[in-house]
Amino acid sequence: MSERPMRSLMFVPGGRPELLPKVGRARPDAVVVDLEDAVAPDAKDAAREAAVGALTAQRPDAGAVLLRINPPGTVWHAADLAAAAAASIDGVVLPKYEHAAQLAAVRAALPEGALVVAGIETALGVADARPLLAEGPDAGYFGAEDYIADIGGRRTPASTEVLFARSAVCLAAHLAGVVALDQAVVAVHDVEAFRVDASQGRDLGYRGKICLHPGQVAIAHEVFTPSAAEIEHAQAVLRAAERGVGVVDGQMVDAVHVTMAKRVLAAGERG
Repeated sequence: MSERPMRSLMFVPGGRPELLPKVGRARPDAVVVDLEDAVAPDAKDAAREAAVGALTAQRPDAGAVLLRINPPGTVWHAADLAAAAAASIDGVVLPKYEHAAQLAAVRAALPEGALVVAGIETALGVADARPLLAEGPDAGYFGAEDYIADIGGRRTPASTEVLFARSAVCLAAHLAGVVALDQAVVAVHDVEAFRVDASQGRDLGYRGKICLHPGQVAIAHEVFTPSAAEIEHAQAVLRAAERGVGVVDGQMVDAVHVTMAKRVLAAGERG
């Protein structure tokens, strides 16, 4: 996963496979067909069959194609995992990841090399994010909606109520060398809200973002890909560093700025 960009993780309801061609036109870095939150309990089996059939018939135009299975402990988990293992897809999204054994069991059930994106989206998951992500999923995302529902808080547009948890998940992912994917913005038609939230996520250290609408994909790619101005600045920092400590755009350049500049250039190459 670390070798491919993961700026956008575009979710599609598992019961609406007819949406997959439309989502593909947005060219997300990954498409996730969601059998969990997006499907009612009495429709899970039908949605699984329809989703796998659609994915077998035609692969969406995306860098990776994943199936979000239902969590361990639910009556649908085993069937979802078996369907994912047999389907022509790249891997799965494991929601509500809370115990290391859950990741190990999912990996054992999938073909070698299959991707696993783990969701840190409960109070226990956030509290144990560092050891959980140290187990080595290919990426980990912070699910703000499920987390705040679990802890009994209230969701607000400013997201200050999840800032600690959002930061903790990103930090744990960084320490584990795992790609960190930021929370969703459920106001799917509020373009500016998504742009602001995505920018805040990048400022925290996230590498990509959950998308719930095709219109969010292009914004995620823009935010999580360094701009031409950022790349030019990074190159200027490296040139200045060759001469020792210097000044670029009125700011002192030292070793930490060199590290940041190299990361900007590496992100530009991935994008």
